[in-house]
Amino acid sequence: MRLSELARRTGGSLVGQDQEFTGFALDNREAHPGLVFVAIKGNRVDGHDYADSAAALGAVAALVERPVGGTHILVPNVVEALGKLGRSLREEFSGPVVGITGSNGKTTAKEMVAAALSPLGLVLKNVGNQNSEFTSPLTWFGLTPEHKSAVIEMGMRGLDQIRHLAEISKPNLGLITMIGSAHIEMVGSRQGIADAKAELFESLPSDGVAHLWADDEFAGYLRSKAPCRVRTFGAGPDADMRLVGYKALGVDRCEARLSLGSWNSTIELPTVGRHQALNAAAALLVADSANVPLAQTAEALTQVQLPAMRMEIVRQGGATIMLDTYNASPDSMVAAIRTLSELPCEGRRVAIIGEMKELGSVSELGHRRVGREISISPIDELVLYGEETRFIAEEAKQGGFAASRIKVATRIDEVRAIVASLFDGDLALIKGSRALELERALNQGATK
Repeated sequence: MRLSELARRTGGSLVGQDQEFTGFALDNREAHPGLVFVAIKGNRVDGHDYADSAAALGAVAALVERPVGGTHILVPNVVEALGKLGRSLREEFSGPVVGITGSNGKTTAKEMVAAALSPLGLVLKNVGNQNSEFTSPLTWFGLTPEHKSAVIEMGMRGLDQIRHLAEISKPNLGLITMIGSAHIEMVGSRQGIADAKAELFESLPSDGVAHLWADDEFAGYLRSKAPCRVRTFGAGPDADMRLVGYKALGVDRCEARLSLGSWNSTIELPTVGRHQALNAAAALLVADSANVPLAQTAEALTQVQLPAMRMEIVRQGGATIMLDTYNASPDSMVAAIRTLSELPCEGRRVAIIGEMKELGSVSELGHRRVGREISISPIDELVLYGEETRFIAEEAKQGGFAASRIKVATRIDEVRAIVASLFDGDLALIKGSRALELERALNQGATK
């Protein structure tokens, strides 16, 4: 695309020489020749102050709200400009567009839905977890004539954000994975989270299809927000796509038995956990709504490639580690602990748990819920890292988990030493919020 076209699509004015560009950089340190630097004004840092730095690294222009040196496109508001760009490109696409959000599992669900839609042809999707008001619209810059469907993950940092993203991508299929407590401090309550996530369903057209977890506490509420057909997935008898059986085949693969009407199939997935099997059920259901034959969808799911640091299997010495450090909430923490408990293990089961951030006023309750799950699990040793994990320890001990089996680490090198001391045959879970960067506890010799 040329800079003049970018100016037209964003409603901006080009100042400087017109030329082609190949993409965008939202961080001046990632700028290189051919890219346009997007100047984001945050609470602490103003990207406009780094436009010269981006240009020095080769950026051909900057998208800005106030004049800067060098070639730039001046717009009234960068967020609105990116939205206009994404919306203009979306309007040129006629294939199915899936919008995905939820408290947990949305990035994994995005990858599974993309795999499920792949029999139609090339799938456009967010890179990694680029699901914000800055990154999600730029997904559409990658659109080519070869793309046959699109899967757009939508993150939530407050009310009206998902509505904003949905107005850009205009999905005709929507998936809400679940309503949990992740990021609850941004909206104050689980009802607030449900309100924010429901914005996706409210944005669907009348001929669209909404997909939700049948067993969700907020299923009825979410259903009421959809102006279109609603389909469900889950383990209960009332779900449309039912998970009727699950079996862990090893630390890195499982079997899911699924049923939709008269269709039944057993699918082997390259991951573990009942929650992952539910994600597969959701993906199958969405693809069915997009008229992909279920047999083709099921085959495609066996080849799905899941993102790093989400139940990623790592070997360190003779121990096996499940690395799940991208993020953590009470729901995902409980799911991970149950997965650890169900897997075959020759040695000890060790749970290395970091505190969960962004829980606001429900932080203590959330951590205590994890402690209760620990107390009824077959875990042999519990390692805790972070101030709020004291509630996990208290609740686990109250439930009968021996204090002698609990270790508390106050520094990451202490966690690293514990990981290094794992025995051959041990199976360990490392999970905590992204801010903790618990993957640093792995030794350099660890292999994936």
